[in-house]
Amino acid sequence: MSLPRLLTLLPRRLNLSLLATAVLLLILVFVNQPLRTGSAPQGIVSFQMAATADQSMAIIRSWREGGLVWAHVSLWLDFLFVPAYLFTLILLTNHLTRDRPGVRERNVARWVKALFVAAGTGDMAENILLLNNMDPPTDMLSLSATVCALIKFTGLMLGAAGLVIIRAARRHPLAHG
Repeated sequence: MSLPRLLTLLPRRLNLSLLATAVLLLILVFVNQPLRTGSAPQGIVSFQMAATADQSMAIIRSWREGGLVWAHVSLWLDFLFVPAYLFTLILLTNHLTRDRPGVRERNVARWVKALFVAAGTGDMAENILLLNNMDPPTDMLSLSATVCALIKFTGLMLGAAGLVIIRAARRHPLAHG
């Protein structure tokens, strides 16, 4: 099935939410490019995963040539991206469970939504911690931001796995209509 055909099958709010999330993601990918350095090969993600003040400081030093501005832009844009992807994932969960009347599927959907909310909450906390960890970095803030990033990534991965489980539970395609 082609992408345009698939998009016509999705509810309008979900399509708009997907579009907003995709646009913000592309902007974040663009903003992340100047943040890729020897100390931060993955850009802002390297900073998110820097669990010590020494690692964080090495990354910040590698960004001194204007990169620090891009790091701030990335973190502030992420405050817009989090509600966009969270809203999109909740709408997607609702859409994928609309023809799943079973109690088990509904319970899994609640857990999936809770995982996505935990991921979004972790992402927001991580952004706050990273903004506060720029001058000067501390071990406590660095480790706390890393833990929040791990909560975010774990929530997103487990939530996505839950969506696959919901769809595979009855082994038939999503009913359209």
